[in-house]
Amino acid sequence: QVQLVESGGGLVQAGGSLRLSCAASGRTMSDLAMAWFRHAPGKDREFVAAISWTGGNTYYADSLKGRFTISRDNAKNTAYLEMNMLNPEDTAVYDCAADGVMSLAYYYDSGRYEYWGQGTQVSVSS
Repeated sequence: QVQLVESGGGLVQAGGSLRLSCAASGRTMSDLAMAWFRHAPGKDREFVAAISWTGGNTYYADSLKGRFTISRDNAKNTAYLEMNMLNPEDTAVYDCAADGVMSLAYYYDSGRYEYWGQGTQVSVSS
C-alpha cells in the first residue's frame, strides 16, 4: 500500500510563491507516476500537473504553464510542485496522486490514479 503525505501549503500574498512536497512510502517511488490536482469549494477537482516515473516527461494544465513546475526526487521518495506568481484563484486544497500502472496518455484524469494524499491547503490573499 502506498501512502502519500503532502506538506508545504499555507497562506501567501498574491504574487508570492510556495513549494509543495509529496512524500511517498510503501513502494519504490520510481514505480509511480505522480500528479497534483486541486479542488476549491464549489468547484470540481482540477488537474494541475503530472510527471512520469523518471521525471523525463511533465504535463501541465494549460492555464498554469509557466507558473507551476512539477519535479521529483526518487532518491528522496518525494515529488514537488513549485508555484510562482500565485493569485487568489489558486486558492484550493492541493492533492498529490500516484499510480503504478496508468498510461500517461490519461495524466489529466483523476480517476486513473489509485493513491491519494490527504491534501494541503493553499490560500492566496489579494
